[in-house]
Amino acid sequence: MGKKIYVGNLSYGTYEDGLADYFKEHGEVASVKIITDRDTGRSKGFAFVEMGTDAEAQAAITALNGAEIDGRRLKVNEAMDKPRTNYGRY
Repeated sequence: MGKKIYVGNLSYGTYEDGLADYFKEHGEVASVKIITDRDTGRSKGFAFVEMGTDAEAQAAITALNGAEIDGRRLKVNEAMDKPRTNYGRY
């Protein structure tokens, strides 16, 4: 399993295929998911990209953090696992 990368400050006009093309220059892209608003379907301005290996992920982070894509400077770093909560369970 590869490494998941957080990509922030995306233009609302950026699409998954286009984003994948930038990351493919640095290795195998296993998946790309732009996060959208559940009600409007509009991009929330960030995405997660999963690379094939940790080394490819690190190469993509180094190369693309601060890079300008679709008029916006990207923030690219290793994704953090979402903390799990037990709301409603005692």
